[in-house]
Amino acid sequence: MHVYLDNAATTPMAPEVIEAMTSVMKSDFGNPSSSHFYGRQVKALLETSRRSIAKHLNCSPSEIIFTSGGTEADNMALVSSVNNLGVKRIISTSIEHHAVGHSIESLGKSHSVHFEKVNIDAKGHVDLTHLEELLAQNIPTLVSLMHANNEIATLLPLKKVSDICRKYNAYFHSDTVQTMGHYSFDLQELDIDFIACAAHKFHGPKGTGFLYVNKKNKVESLIHGGAQERGLRGGTENISGIVGLSKAMDLAYEDLAGHHAHIQSLRSYMIDSLLTAFPSIAFHGETDPEKSLYTVLNVCFPKTEKGGMLLFTLDLKGVAVSGGSACSSGANKGSHVLEGIQADMTRPNARFSFSKYTTKEEIDYALEQVKSVFAVNLI
Repeated sequence: MHVYLDNAATTPMAPEVIEAMTSVMKSDFGNPSSSHFYGRQVKALLETSRRSIAKHLNCSPSEIIFTSGGTEADNMALVSSVNNLGVKRIISTSIEHHAVGHSIESLGKSHSVHFEKVNIDAKGHVDLTHLEELLAQNIPTLVSLMHANNEIATLLPLKKVSDICRKYNAYFHSDTVQTMGHYSFDLQELDIDFIACAAHKFHGPKGTGFLYVNKKNKVESLIHGGAQERGLRGGTENISGIVGLSKAMDLAYEDLAGHHAHIQSLRSYMIDSLLTAFPSIAFHGETDPEKSLYTVLNVCFPKTEKGGMLLFTLDLKGVAVSGGSACSSGANKGSHVLEGIQADMTRPNARFSFSKYTTKEEIDYALEQVKSVFAVNLI
């Protein structure tokens, strides 16, 4: 048996998404920038998808800019804030995704942008009092804080942070890659400047996403060459991918509450089962359902002689999990997120992440294999 529990890295594409994309690939090959019939036909698909996505988010279609995914969207938000909005300082944390963290580092070198870290606690929660203290310094600032941490599941209170940012006239960007398609967003109620999306995190295709840019912010293209996306992103649009993204969002928001309840029940079941099997087990980040991303669970296991082989051993037993962000899996360094919350790095950890397709039978199999790994060699 093979069980896939690494959905935070990527999710399997929904059959309905594949069907929608295949139809486009077969029949709609025109360039949406062409003025003839074939171009207009594809342009209609592009704008229909944009309107559908905007409707789900309660925003204007003109505020959706299609990108190659979440990394490009995050980069565009940060760089545009500096280039076009006069930002001189970025406030963030040490546990952001590298799409944000490395972009901030780059901007510090190329534009002398000052980076300040807001305090976080041992579970990764942002210290909102400290955030206010930093913002009170009255420097042109972008606050960049992810909605939910992709490794430890800790949720950010978006509305509270948005209100604080507005109080001090700061711009606010949130990396919502892990939460898009899993939580509802009302962008008429949530006053935010930028949010990001990657379709493959909610059963859509890889290589497709978008950046929401609040219409009050006038930004310029980072990718030059054409006037696509209203001059904000050069390059012929990935029509089949965008159609797939739109379809994936339709499916996600068709029964958001049902998916949430199903996945949360599996996560809670796994937490209870692990606590029963391993009295000394712990969890990195947040597990409170009201304060955590319901699709992710980061487990801190007891020390074992073969702790360094945990992920490899589980893989051999047919259970696919990760030790953190898939974007960093080729690195020799440990998780910067776990280091950022000062976790015990001597104990093996694994990130289990679930989707609407995950079953209780799969969780039971994974638990069985985890128990077999730790049946011997505990220190």
